[in-house]
Amino acid sequence: MDTIYALATAPGKAGVAVIRVSGALAFGIAKKLAGTLPGIGMARVRRLRDESGLHLDDALVLAFEGPGSFTGENTVEFQIHGSQASVKSVFRAIAETGLARMAEPGEFTRRALENDRMDLSEVEGLGDLIEAETEAQRLQAIRVFSGGLATMVEGWRENLLRAASLLEVTIDFADEEVPVDVTPEVRELIAPVMVDLRQEIDGVAIAERVRDGFEVAILGAPNAGKSTLLNAIAGRDAAITSDIAGTTRDVIEVKMDLAGIPVTLLDTAGLREAQDDIEKIGVDRALSRAEAADLRIYLQSYPNEPAMVDLRDGDMEILGKGDLQEEGSGVSGLTGQGVSDLLERVTAVLSERVARQSVATHARHADAMRDALGALDLALGDIDAGEDRTELAAENLRMAIRRLESLIGRIDVEAILGEIFSRFCLGK
Repeated sequence: MDTIYALATAPGKAGVAVIRVSGALAFGIAKKLAGTLPGIGMARVRRLRDESGLHLDDALVLAFEGPGSFTGENTVEFQIHGSQASVKSVFRAIAETGLARMAEPGEFTRRALENDRMDLSEVEGLGDLIEAETEAQRLQAIRVFSGGLATMVEGWRENLLRAASLLEVTIDFADEEVPVDVTPEVRELIAPVMVDLRQEIDGVAIAERVRDGFEVAILGAPNAGKSTLLNAIAGRDAAITSDIAGTTRDVIEVKMDLAGIPVTLLDTAGLREAQDDIEKIGVDRALSRAEAADLRIYLQSYPNEPAMVDLRDGDMEILGKGDLQEEGSGVSGLTGQGVSDLLERVTAVLSERVARQSVATHARHADAMRDALGALDLALGDIDAGEDRTELAAENLRMAIRRLESLIGRIDVEAILGEIFSRFCLGK
């Protein structure tokens, strides 16, 4: 494969910029620029020069020998001063050697995958880790990146391979009497895998919300104090507030971090019979976003006001404009009364949901596990049908194994690689 290079740190002015070179000619390129290489795994300061001998920069140079490097190839990193001019000058010098080309997005990580330094689930975990903004997102990504899903899949695979081999013994020796009925052991091997798969499938939706953020919608009648509450939580004037009912026409979004959990708060149009076409659009959008939200806070205009939407488990009904109510009751964005308690309640509800998340984190994972679960259901049905269906049971077990192997990239992954690596930056 071509030797490639790219900036591994964020573009722009910085204290240090890291340029990564990977491939069979990486060490040769480094010698052309730095004169000599430090020992493998060591870091030394070298003066970088181009082919004409022009001093480019002083750099900390590190060399990693394949297959022990991140990519599995010989790799060199130049840690230079982080000006854009310095980066451009080193890029130009590397290009002038004619020995390397600029990397494509995610190409370093793709080579790590192709050289068996990472499996597909670890690649996805790394992508999520790069994008992580909150502690919950970081922890979730680290679990996958460190091989949590791969370890789980390998345990399932071992059980199913054992079950398949037991069935195949009865097929291979169909003309002979097998001394032991293997079906009880086969069922014992399949059953815990099916339990784990159901739990993981159920948890993927929560894992996706941790990655993409939970949505919490603030609902209520016009002039219930929704926008003022949103501004108090956000700590800024994110929404226009007014005594005029129906001021909010569109959905206002505010992203925030609640105890490490990514949350998008939604301020919606007041729920009532619309006075004009524009307000009707706003009310329709409010109802639509409320239906899709993970949690709804219904702000009551008066005590015991019935909610105008169907509330679900975990949703909250709270009296708004607490500064105008009996002392100590309700929540007020104007004075801050009850805001901290409300956020604590929201955090507690979402934290409980986060605790139910799975190691599997993507819709692709859930699809593969559903397919595997379906194949295992068929296999059990074939086993129950008797000896004449043993071959079908064994084939369904093999199908389940193949779908589980696709989770970590052993088979059938080429079609999704482009989508995965398109989210990576050039230096990864």
